[in-house]
Amino acid sequence: MPFTDNPESTEPRHLTPHADTLHSGPGPAVPTALPRRRALVTAGGSLSGVLLLGMLGLGACSVPRWPSSGPSPSPAPSPAPSAAANRSPTAPAPSPSPNRAQPGAATAAAPVPSRQAPARNWSEYTVQAAQRLVQMNPETSYMGTPPDPLLAIPVLEVELYVDGSIANIRVQRTPTQAKDTVQLAMAAVRRAAPFPAVGHLPKPWRFTEVFLFDDQRRFKPRTLD
Repeated sequence: MPFTDNPESTEPRHLTPHADTLHSGPGPAVPTALPRRRALVTAGGSLSGVLLLGMLGLGACSVPRWPSSGPSPSPAPSPAPSAAANRSPTAPAPSPSPNRAQPGAATAAAPVPSRQAPARNWSEYTVQAAQRLVQMNPETSYMGTPPDPLLAIPVLEVELYVDGSIANIRVQRTPTQAKDTVQLAMAAVRRAAPFPAVGHLPKPWRFTEVFLFDDQRRFKPRTLD
């Protein structure tokens, strides 16, 4: 097939079976590198495109991700403690005092101070002893006005050791009725012991008390009346 690349030449040119020679007329075949250059150019273009795409891909992968300039999310608020957690434990009810007076008592006995000044004489000592009798017998004593008539009036004489402990109890008067009140009065004296020390007082170390019993068999020392 004829191939023409020069319009001024009218002589036909023929391509040889080899792709890199050009035969024109009767002369020898002229080698040409046109097809190979085109192939190289084509291959080079393809390779350059691949390299360019690869560089673009690497550039896209290596682009640093700058942190967003927007405000950072605030931390979630901690849950408020429940009402049950803030509830203070219920304080236990105070246990009743073993020395609490009965509901029907006329007047509660006044407590004796834990530390009293030493009595200067037997009159002051008898008052302190009577106060201790009421303090240590709150359920069987009263401090109100004695009823009229009284149930019984026993009288006891209490002899003491130097430290205030009981040496002896003598009955100076036994009532004509409700004679059991004598034993009640003696039991009250024993519960109140020991009394204040008596070493600084003159002998004999003893005092006398009159017990005013009401109809409920509660007593009041006459010294406190």
